[in-house]
Amino acid sequence: MTDDRFHVYDTTLRDGAQQEGLNLTVADKLAIARHLDDLGVGFIEGGWPGANPKDTEFFRRARTELDLKHARLAAFGATRRAGVKAADDPLVAALRESGAPVVTLVAKSHDRHVELALRTTLEENLAMIRDTVSHLRAEGQRVFLDAEHFFDGYRSNPAYALEVVRTAAEAGASVIALCDTNGGMLPDELAEVVQAAVGTSARIGIHCHDDTGCAVANTLAAVRAGATHVQGCANGYGERSGNANLFTVVANLQLKRGFDLVPAESLSEMTRIAHAITEVTNVTPNSHAPYVGVSAFAHKAGLHASAIKVDPNLYQHIDPAQVGNDMRMLVSDMAGRASVELKGRELGYELSAETSRELVDRVKDLEAKGYTFEAADASFELLLRDTVAGRRTRHFTVESWRVIVERTRGAELVSEATVKLHAKGERIVSTGEGNGPVNALDKAVRLGLERLYPELAELELTDFKVRILEGTYGTGAVTRVLITTSDADGEWSTVGVDENIIEASWQALEQAVTYGLFRAGHAAG
Repeated sequence: MTDDRFHVYDTTLRDGAQQEGLNLTVADKLAIARHLDDLGVGFIEGGWPGANPKDTEFFRRARTELDLKHARLAAFGATRRAGVKAADDPLVAALRESGAPVVTLVAKSHDRHVELALRTTLEENLAMIRDTVSHLRAEGQRVFLDAEHFFDGYRSNPAYALEVVRTAAEAGASVIALCDTNGGMLPDELAEVVQAAVGTSARIGIHCHDDTGCAVANTLAAVRAGATHVQGCANGYGERSGNANLFTVVANLQLKRGFDLVPAESLSEMTRIAHAITEVTNVTPNSHAPYVGVSAFAHKAGLHASAIKVDPNLYQHIDPAQVGNDMRMLVSDMAGRASVELKGRELGYELSAETSRELVDRVKDLEAKGYTFEAADASFELLLRDTVAGRRTRHFTVESWRVIVERTRGAELVSEATVKLHAKGERIVSTGEGNGPVNALDKAVRLGLERLYPELAELELTDFKVRILEGTYGTGAVTRVLITTSDADGEWSTVGVDENIIEASWQALEQAVTYGLFRAGHAAG
């Protein structure tokens, strides 16, 4: 884990998942957690075990499926109910049994919320905090406390809001995060309240929502006022207007304020990680996002272009490579170079200058057509292999494929696919049926090749995402398909793009099978 003197705490999997239209499977949450760990955050809040089956399942699977190098998992939950001992509360028990080394408890710090929402007394609310924190501490878990509605509560009753902070700290909570739950604060007034809370001698954190557009600014103001724990979400996800964008917060603190939060090599992967998470969530990325947006360092022709020819820093506040992004001249589109070079090194390929330039050109050309490689590592590696070899490296070639989708009156919808392949000197004709055209193609390919490559029986298509890239063309729009495939040892993602959704799916599927064969140790013909 990184230095405990300052915390970077991510709550994408819990608070971020409350964004309208964002629905994460357990597999999605595990994938995002791995990306966040690659960035080097200190804590990842996995969800609320016991409150819903999905989050309970996440923590169960995390024990064996997550090998975190930097982060610690945190389980989110509430203090015990009024009139019930913490040791007897089933939701507190779920936190104990989650296996998470850290528990983050949400507690009311606004007097009116205590009386109207919890329907209990101010004294009992303090007892609930004290009892739950001390109980979990005695069970060996580290406890953070989210003081919900703290800033509104401070306006209503500052003495009580501060007493919540003191009570939690005295009971053993190592951090009390002050929550701007309604997102209505501005930086100057927020900083004054944070200073008052720091004066209690408790360790203070900050959790901001973006309803005034000030979540990042408020977070930075809180740090300047003494907070040493910052919470946020990847890409600013979250309910209503979202949470503080953790990528922006980390980049600002590390590059502008000199904080040593994540390894420099991880910071240089931030753009790739941000985009990879958007592919998992299937939420269109904000091209103008600070630091990681594709337009964050884009410059148009004219005065800017002339100045940048002399010195790029004349119109850039940092070197974009520090966050894994790249400067783009919109008239000559330089996008993608940094990501290509970083990913190539990560995959262990030593590229000559000529090969690197050729690969960059190919990536730029494909990205202009709609392809994306940030979350399709397998597609990128296949492209890299082809570029290094100077030819298309595959284990099989495709003569043709065909899909028929049929519905008859009173019958179920049936999809049937036929593929004609050439592999190891043989011509193979194979047919498969599935619950959809892609499933049918998947079965047909594997049925045809499994005799020659038995390892394909272990492959499983675990995720399938579709994004429309050109909405102005209606049903004739360009479509991008991202397929995630797994075997016994891991998973990988591939991408396809075409106006025809089946063709886009076929591209991604063919690459998925090819990459699986490379993983199994088969050399390509």
